[in-house]
Amino acid sequence: MDAVKIVLELVVVLGAIVMGTRSSGVALGLWGGAGVAVLVFVFREPVGSPPVDALLIVLSVVLASSMMQAAGGIDWMVSIAANLIAKRPKQITLIAPLVSFLFSVGAGTSNILYPLLPVIYDASYRNGIRPSRPLSLSVVATGVALACSPVSAAMAAMVTLTDVAPYNFELIDIIKITLPAAIIGIVLSSIVVNRLGKDIDEDPEIQARIASGELAAPAGGMSKVELKASTQGRNAALIFLAGVLAIVVFGLFKGIRPDASDGSPMGMTPIIEMIMFVVGTAILMVSKPKVADIPTMSVFKAGMVSAIALFGLAWLTDTFISAHLELITNSVGDWVDAAPWIFALGVFLVCVLTTSQSTATRTIVPIGLTAGLAPGLISGMWAGAFAGVYLLPTNGSQIAAANFDESGSTKLGTKLVDHSFFVPTLVLAVTTIAAGSVLGVILG
Repeated sequence: MDAVKIVLELVVVLGAIVMGTRSSGVALGLWGGAGVAVLVFVFREPVGSPPVDALLIVLSVVLASSMMQAAGGIDWMVSIAANLIAKRPKQITLIAPLVSFLFSVGAGTSNILYPLLPVIYDASYRNGIRPSRPLSLSVVATGVALACSPVSAAMAAMVTLTDVAPYNFELIDIIKITLPAAIIGIVLSSIVVNRLGKDIDEDPEIQARIASGELAAPAGGMSKVELKASTQGRNAALIFLAGVLAIVVFGLFKGIRPDASDGSPMGMTPIIEMIMFVVGTAILMVSKPKVADIPTMSVFKAGMVSAIALFGLAWLTDTFISAHLELITNSVGDWVDAAPWIFALGVFLVCVLTTSQSTATRTIVPIGLTAGLAPGLISGMWAGAFAGVYLLPTNGSQIAAANFDESGSTKLGTKLVDHSFFVPTLVLAVTTIAAGSVLGVILG
């Protein structure tokens, strides 16, 4: 009877995830919350703990990021990134993904990629490089970037799971594994991606469009890209990045943190929240963005959607896991212990289904920790699995990349597996997971 009950509850959990995914956006949170109600009122399970700490981090970071965006800070960061890409156009399949990755790490969001897409297309096509190569890998690289950013929603979820007893695995412990693993993955993936598809001069479709006059032939160099970069934007971006640096410093040096009530160094969760509020206030005073515009910012909207999805689904999975902790520890623990890659596959698949790294974190990481996987190994595999959000051609940045590619080399496909992002997603996931696993064992 207990087995039947557990199976039915699992059906509720999976059903809530599937239904939320079909509706997308805030519906993920709504279906998650509804699933909690079913487990509690129908199956009489004790209610789990909602991810309050993770939500507070997300809210504080989203607010500071939105202040930066309203002040023009993201525009300024994009202008710097564009200049970096334009300086080495022949190596754009490596340079563009690395720049996109690093700026996403600093900003805590992959939204910074959108204004970079036409820059990447222009620089690659004008220099005779198939645009789908740098465009596809740049998109996928921003996915794993969120596992390396001190201010991403996914990292907020991760820290609140690992920076507690008995793990005591802090923000800096995670980043020292995920950051080099992701960079190794991007470098190795660029070698593979640089061989995908035909070169422009050998592609019959592109050559036919050039011959018909529909598409101009590659002209060499790079056209001038007009990007807004105000002084207020520069100041806002520098203040925000200084806040990110401060978080890293506090993570590295426990001795400089304020004391908690028990006399030990304060945990990183409240420190991140306080620094982000200070950052937002400083941007308000120095760059003077219009406060009324904050709710209209794309970063704010995306952040609120992530927070709602995180709230509902994380509460659902915590309720289910807490009710069956012993079973998960004994059964799933044996599977994961025998084949740790099963954990990475779980994160990857949830990323595919929900296109949300923070949701995948709160859904699968607690299972890995409960099953006995070391936090270091979990962190390494977790980062690479984030590439899964781009396995299907349904993400906004994938659609935008295809639309910006006037040559038509970046395709969304018709069979779910024939799009330009499919191979880069798998390659980056495998290489980063492999590198992360090794680093996780060594450094964890």
